[in-house]
Amino acid sequence: MARSKLVALVRTLTLAASVGAPSLAAAADLLPPPPPPPYAPPIEVGGGWYLRGDVGASVYDRPKYSTSYDYNPYPDANRSYGNEVGGGGFAGAGVGYQFTPFLRADVTGEYRYSTGLRGSEYYKGYTDENGLGSYGINKSSGHFDSAVVLANAYFDLGTWYGITPFVGAGAGYAFNHVSGYGSNGQYTSASYAYDYGNPQYGGGCPCAPPTYNYAPVYDANGNVVYNNQANTKSYKDKTTGSFAWALHAGLAYNVTDAFKVELAYRYLNLGHASTGASFSTCCGEAGAGVKVKDIEAHDVKIGVRYMLGGLVAAPLPPLMNDYQPAPGPLVRKY
Repeated sequence: MARSKLVALVRTLTLAASVGAPSLAAAADLLPPPPPPPYAPPIEVGGGWYLRGDVGASVYDRPKYSTSYDYNPYPDANRSYGNEVGGGGFAGAGVGYQFTPFLRADVTGEYRYSTGLRGSEYYKGYTDENGLGSYGINKSSGHFDSAVVLANAYFDLGTWYGITPFVGAGAGYAFNHVSGYGSNGQYTSASYAYDYGNPQYGGGCPCAPPTYNYAPVYDANGNVVYNNQANTKSYKDKTTGSFAWALHAGLAYNVTDAFKVELAYRYLNLGHASTGASFSTCCGEAGAGVKVKDIEAHDVKIGVRYMLGGLVAAPLPPLMNDYQPAPGPLVRKY
């Protein structure tokens, strides 16, 4: 009896093992599920490009003026000047690129205006055989403005507490415009009487000295009589192109990673400017214009920079993949 029970138990265990063995084999043949895909790293959009804008005020050094006579110069003629370019302001914009944390460059364009050109001129005319000389004084004024295009490079010296000092240099072209320029002058010379009975040499307009016999006119006290001749000149407007260059130094503050504010000083050399031809009411002839040389500005400006580049997160993977049926068991063939 005991033997028959033992045989029955062995048969039951053998049957159970034969039924469960295929399932265990199939489970062993299944591969583990793959790990989820990693998140994509952030991507950079726009690179190191940035936009900038600036406004500021300017003070100009005293420029050099040069003119030529609107008539035949006298042998001993000489001139001295006292001239200036009035202070003004400017505004501009540009686009640039940040190559490294220390090196960047941009191209800018700006419009500059001034309170005007002002000049004074003293010149000496001819001296006759009696030792009587002549001289003139002119006061002039006009408007000055300029459009400037510069290519600039900057070196950022490092950042501390969000503040970045920098230095730089630039070169480009200036379109200097002079308009509304004119002068009011007075020419003083001795009065003369001529041996053929003509009246006095009419007031000293310095177009040419007398070429015939003449003698000074004296008053009752024996003093030479001098006449004053007013002389007004107007000049045509003119735009002159000139090489320009600049030196920069300043501080930038990081308001955010993309937005920066600058406070800077700039030395700007605008080259030269010229008026057009002149017309004199004294001699009634067109003459040379006025050339203004070495126009140098000292600028204080406030600027902003906005970085177009930055890190942007990649799109997230879908929350649920498309449904696919579970793979069937792998069947191995031995």
